[in-house]
Parts: sequence; structure tokens; C-alpha cells
Amino acid sequence: MDQLNMFGGSKGEMPSPKIHVGINKVANGEFCFFPSFFNKLESDDFFQVLRKNISWKQESMNMYGKKIPFPRLTAWYGDQDKPYSFSGLTLKPQIWTNELLEIRARIEPVANVRFNSVLLNLYRSGNDSISWHTDAEKELGINPVIASVNFGETRTFQLRHIKTKEKIEIHLTHGSLLIMKGETQHFWQHQIPKTSKVVRERINLTFRFLI
Repeated sequence: MDQLNMFGGSKGEMPSPKIHVGINKVANGEFCFFPSFFNKLESDDFFQVLRKNISWKQESMNMYGKKIPFPRLTAWYGDQDKPYSFSGLTLKPQIWTNELLEIRARIEPVANVRFNSVLLNLYRSGNDSISWHTDAEKELGINPVIASVNFGETRTFQLRHIKTKEKIEIHLTHGSLLIMKGETQHFWQHQIPKTSKVVRERINLTFRFLI
């Protein structure tokens, strides 16, 4: 990830082609979207347990000689031999919790991938965000599959083609699953922009396979 892309950007333009439930093929990529993959009851339960039991941290990075905190809380869980490095940070994984293993078991048959790690983000308000970036670190290999699970407040997820600047906008709802695959990470950036609306907390889990 580019260091300058880890911080909240401005509101994006309104794109976008119609988003279908299931497979969506785009130029140089593919994603699958399931707005209610987990039902409301289990989504409520997962949100409460993850909010309480995950070891959330306020990470920061060096920029222009200063330590700048990320505008969200994060946590890294997974297989113990799979640390993850981005923006000058190296995160040592914490041990899988039962809830994370349960979520992983539910999504792996759909993604057709055995995930060995997950990055969690807690967006506390509309001021928390992540700006344009790709998940294309070398540890993820060629054409990585990224599975994004969302609990809590609906937030707008934006994709932008690096060359054509085409934009796609998806509303990531409570209990939704978004899977990005193929060449997506090489040709499309994505972000969660800030919003001036009063929004409640949102937990996002991005499952990955580190080589």
C-alpha cells in the first residue's frame, strides 16, 4: 500500500454501473457481492463479540518526520508464521478467535480459497476512513483473492480503475460479503471515504492468503 493512500480522502464522485448480487465482471477484474450473506441476528452477534473481544489498536506511521495515527482502529489475526507488512509497519498475527474461524469457514467455500489471515478495521464514525489503495503487497502473490466481511453501519465502498478512472460504488451493508479476485488489485484502487453523515461504528474484516 502506498503510504499516502492510507488516510481518509475526500468524498468520491457518484459512479457507477449497476451492481448485481453475485458475480460482477469488470474491465481487468471481477468481484462478487452478497449484501446479506450473514443474517441480521448473526451479524448483530458477530459485531458485538468482535467489538468487545478483538484487541483493537491505534496504529500510526511516520510521514514527513511525524507520527500520524491511522483514522481507524486495526487488528491482525492469523496463522502464527504469517506477519504482514505495509506502510512501514510489520504486524505480528494474533491467534485466531473462535468467531473469526467461524466466519472464515462460512466464506471460504464461496471464495474458493483457504484464507490464513485477516486484517480487521474498526471505523468509529464518519471521520474514520481509508483512502485510495490496492491490496497488492508481494506477500499476497499474483491476483490475490480478498474477501471483505462487514458488520455494523453501512459505509460506501468505492473502486476506481487506475488507467481509465472508471468508478464503481457499493454500499457495504450489515452482514455483507464482497470478494475481489482476478486482476482487480492490479488495476483497481479502492477506498472508504469520510462522510459528514452521523454514522455508527462499522467493523470490516478482510480475509487474505499470504504466501
